[in-house]
Amino acid sequence: MARATVSFTCTECGAVHSKWSGQCDACGAWNSITEEAPLSAAPGGKQSLGTSRGKQIALSDLSAREAPLPRTESGLAELDRVLGGGLVPASAILVGGDPGIGKSTLLLQAAAHFAQRGLKTFYISGEEAAAQVRMRAERLGLSEAPVQLAAETVLRDILTTLDSERPDLVIVDSIQTMWSDSVDSAPGSVSQVRAAAHELTAFAKRRGSAVVLVGHVTKEGQIAGPRVVEHMVDTVLYFEGERGHQFRILRAVKNRFGPADEIGVFEMTGRGLAEVANPSALFLSDRGTPAPGSAVFAGIEGTRPVLVEIQALVAPTPQSQPRRSVVGWDGGRLAMILAVLEARCGIPFAGLDVYLNVAGGLKIGEPAADLAVAAALLSAREDTALPAECVVFGEISLSGALRPVGQAENRLKEAAKLGFSSAIAPAGGKPGGESGLKVTRMTDLTAFVGEIFGAG
Repeated sequence: MARATVSFTCTECGAVHSKWSGQCDACGAWNSITEEAPLSAAPGGKQSLGTSRGKQIALSDLSAREAPLPRTESGLAELDRVLGGGLVPASAILVGGDPGIGKSTLLLQAAAHFAQRGLKTFYISGEEAAAQVRMRAERLGLSEAPVQLAAETVLRDILTTLDSERPDLVIVDSIQTMWSDSVDSAPGSVSQVRAAAHELTAFAKRRGSAVVLVGHVTKEGQIAGPRVVEHMVDTVLYFEGERGHQFRILRAVKNRFGPADEIGVFEMTGRGLAEVANPSALFLSDRGTPAPGSAVFAGIEGTRPVLVEIQALVAPTPQSQPRRSVVGWDGGRLAMILAVLEARCGIPFAGLDVYLNVAGGLKIGEPAADLAVAAALLSAREDTALPAECVVFGEISLSGALRPVGQAENRLKEAAKLGFSSAIAPAGGKPGGESGLKVTRMTDLTAFVGEIFGAG
């Protein structure tokens, strides 16, 4: 029998190498390559998968009709929104987030809500003792919820119990603490995480149970372990926010049963996480009198319009290299906006420190925020406040032109609902008459600077 070959896998990107090296050729990460245990040989060592015969699988055509997937709502509207309308049986869900952000708190609340709706719910903790989980449940007022609790890390024992009990929902906290005795490596390694995720996902599909896996994240904000785990599961959720801030954002990065990039907003309180039904009003609640360097951006997160304040501060620097600090937005995008303002509008930021912040802890990724960022930067530089009841959105091209963005009507309706009376948007979009706002259309950044700030 041929000797099984040893492979080496990068923990950052999942690339497979034939030998160990200090740097991964695929992603460039250092000290990320670990040894992989070889796959076991076929029973008896006589036949491989390529020569043995299995059973014939059933095929169907695309016109086949199937019943819509049943969903169970948790009662937490923000969580149900992110899941696409509720929990789907036989689904595998991966939840990641920074330490202390509230993952275990949210999932314990969700477990209690699902259990109270008749689902047989198991909560398996590999990081805390059962007494610690009970203390959290008591603090959250969930001690009477019919949730079955266990503290275990041995994967074989967990699967044996699940096969016997047949629960409707299983929450495993966390996948990095699970240990499979069939894999010769330590818990948390690439091999162990891949094996545990595969076995738990296979159990979900085989028994029809929904499985929620909690995953740790790296310093770059990605879920630790091989990326193949994110491909195995049906839904990937990220829990975002700052530990010192009361707002938490639950974002769907991948969802086979609903829209991706949908968000749910929660507020951390002494009684756990409370859902926020109107995030725009909460993000703008402490805005007060408009000050220089402040602009209100009408954005879209998934299917939900969200209004958020973008704050900028521009100040002279004593250093030879000005600082560019960004919180909640892409730093490379900020550099592009500053370059366009200087090259197309003649407004330099040399010798000036620039600080940009998205209020409320929200992270914005869409290009539609370009114009609001430019407005906040210009407002801070000219020490001139923007109109109080005005929202701004639009994408800026490298030529300085303003490009239309999607779902403009929904953005304008959300602004009107919160009492805004005017908006600045790129030309070429929908008229926006149904929203009731006075919409000022701009064709390029130079016209925007000239009309709003009297320069350009």
